[in-house]
Amino acid sequence: MILSMNWLNDYVDVKDIDIKDFCDTITITGSKVESWKNMAQEVKNVKVGLIKSITNHPNADKLVICQVDIGIERDLQIITAAKNVYEGALVPVAISPEGSDIVAHVHGGDIKTGKLRGELSEGMFCSIAELGLDLHDMPLAIEEGILILNESKVDCKPGDDITDVLMINDNAVEFEITPNRPDCLSVIGLARETSASFDRPLTLKKPVVKESDGDIHDYIDVTISDPKCYRYCSRVIKNVKIGPSPIWMRMRLKASGVRPINNIVDITNYVMLEYGQPMHAFDYSCLSGKKIDVRTAKEGEKFMTLDNEERTLSADTLVIADAEKAVGVAGVMGGANSEILNTTQTVVFESANFDGTSVRITGKKLNMRTESSGRFEKGLDSEMCLEAVDRACELVTLLDAGEVVSGYIDIYPTKKEVCKIPFEPKRINDFLGIYVSPNDMREMLEKLFFTFDGDDLVVPSFRDDVRCMNDIAEEVVRMYGYNKVEASRIVAQLVPGGLTPLQQFRRKINSLLCGLGYDEICTYSFMSSKLYTKAGWKEGDEATKSVEISNPFGEDTKTMRTSALPTMLEVLETNTTRSVPSARLFELAKVFIPREGVVTNIHGLEGTLPDERQKLVLGAYGQGIDFYSIKGTIETILECAGISNVKYVSNKEFTVMHPGRCADVYVNGQKLGTFGELHPTSAKNYTFSSKVYLAELDFETLFNNIQKSEKYNQLPKYPAITRDFSFVCKEDTAAGDLADTIKSCEKTLIEKIVLFDVFRGGQIPEGMKSLSFSVTLRAKDHTLTVEEADKISKKILSAASFKHGAEIRS
Repeated sequence: MILSMNWLNDYVDVKDIDIKDFCDTITITGSKVESWKNMAQEVKNVKVGLIKSITNHPNADKLVICQVDIGIERDLQIITAAKNVYEGALVPVAISPEGSDIVAHVHGGDIKTGKLRGELSEGMFCSIAELGLDLHDMPLAIEEGILILNESKVDCKPGDDITDVLMINDNAVEFEITPNRPDCLSVIGLARETSASFDRPLTLKKPVVKESDGDIHDYIDVTISDPKCYRYCSRVIKNVKIGPSPIWMRMRLKASGVRPINNIVDITNYVMLEYGQPMHAFDYSCLSGKKIDVRTAKEGEKFMTLDNEERTLSADTLVIADAEKAVGVAGVMGGANSEILNTTQTVVFESANFDGTSVRITGKKLNMRTESSGRFEKGLDSEMCLEAVDRACELVTLLDAGEVVSGYIDIYPTKKEVCKIPFEPKRINDFLGIYVSPNDMREMLEKLFFTFDGDDLVVPSFRDDVRCMNDIAEEVVRMYGYNKVEASRIVAQLVPGGLTPLQQFRRKINSLLCGLGYDEICTYSFMSSKLYTKAGWKEGDEATKSVEISNPFGEDTKTMRTSALPTMLEVLETNTTRSVPSARLFELAKVFIPREGVVTNIHGLEGTLPDERQKLVLGAYGQGIDFYSIKGTIETILECAGISNVKYVSNKEFTVMHPGRCADVYVNGQKLGTFGELHPTSAKNYTFSSKVYLAELDFETLFNNIQKSEKYNQLPKYPAITRDFSFVCKEDTAAGDLADTIKSCEKTLIEKIVLFDVFRGGQIPEGMKSLSFSVTLRAKDHTLTVEEADKISKKILSAASFKHGAEIRS
């Protein structure tokens, strides 16, 4: 079994696991890895290029000079003799720009800059062969010419890595699956093992079939005449459109060692690899009498299989037949008389379960061994037949390869019995010579999809190899770890794992921001000191006093950042230059604040180390982004943390941000951070076409002020009174200060203060503005009277006038 790691990631997220660690761990837990290889290991530095112009070579009649855009600052010059290139074509380019150390590699060798007949060539256009592909992998390409990506319907742009574009950047892992584990001859089976081995969630989705009109019973009738067929499921597809499969499916099949053919055949192979359930597709027009019968062959019956070999069948050979003839050898191979052709209009999908011994005997007699027979002879789970055929129909709809006729046929004469085994932890521990607590043993088995019915262990239907206590013990010890078992009896103290409160809070904030439409980024914590000036800091500012690395990769990675805003701005600029119209980004970034007496060049642990702190950085631009939206995001974060004592103070001194649109955030009297609009002067240093808004919050301060427990208040018994106040005040009066003054007038009865309007112009004098507040009054022990409300209103008007010179707006 060859497993595509990209395919596995659909079910278990293992992208962060090193391939060698994956192979070692999965082998230790019982799924032995024979080898692995990267499908793109022979293809390096091959990019998508756009041919912008083609001119004749001055010194060679058969060569042309092409100017190619590969997504860098300048075009590359490529010389080629290919006849199928043209201006506007997107092609794979093995690049080796003049003056660089870049060396490209393809199947056939290295590609370097050189001269052809006196003219410079900075790379080479690639054919499918040079990328390790053939016409089955790229059916719209030509074998002897350059691969034209836009003709092959590949979505890409200049500069894209060809291994990502063609989806060949994949690791293929070859497993040696023992005969007792046929469930692992599938992506889902190995995903279950991976989920248990790495303790990661398994994502399984039930196929969703979108049916059209019609009734399957009007198309086909199925009978089982021999008990060696345990189950037979079928669906019908009409208005079939035969064509190539999409590139993602072709490349997954290729990585799994299966040759792509066409969309319908590829779907059956795809489902076989995904579920471990072999499938077959019949051309409906070739089935006589609208009939399928699972029977034994007639002695000496002749049959032409799909490999165009005529076979002589014996009386004990199980076949799939229509009303007149055999159309397939059950569990081994289909017949040439019902093969899917380009003219096929209607298809019958088969998903069945046959006796493994019968399939093996038939395969040996006919000297045939196929992917299907290799699975059936080991004994497959009959419970997955219907789900597999449903998955095939789901893929038909996804690939727009036809319409699924309503209904399905499911002949299941004897339903598989559920196996239950007594759960005996003490006996298992005595047998293994180790100690695993009953609860831990239960957890291990539940990860392997065993369930419990009282004191009995319920074996999942796909695990026919587990039938007694010894089998259960084997499952326990492989999850416990063979490498942990010692020669003498030991008592193992298992410590349950878990996340720290800080880790839990970090995940909570990460999930919150993702839900608010932000994308997480990850940047280096070292950068160029020039980015401080570019962002707007002045020379000598406290933030520019950074720790420098003594042995940096280069000048651009010499400075340990004291703020993550410069790197956030670089990422935002990258998005802008790549025509991303809007972006909302965040990062939990490490910054390094120099301490008293710190050395500027750190050698190991020499000197005083800087204060390493984590900052929550936000950056956004585009439609719907303004000062209040970034403030709203911060308010949502604070609300999520249960922090209510928050104050916003205008900051006109921070040179990175606009002096009139910048504020500091304080929680419980501690400064949390700063947010606002990027200063217009700083914005000119970038390529932004719209206003950019930023925020940087200290994550440790945020975490230290979270509300540790929820506090619930009784619902109010008495009604509230709401009074609105519109004040005319000086332009520099902060709304927050005025709100604080209002609150101080009556801390007990003022329940809520909301600023609902800010107005300038009209009848408001120049240099003044209008601030309108809605004040909610409520008493906990009685209904407020109008007189009480009027008294509080007078206090508010008097305090606003006295402290801020604010007068009520007429």
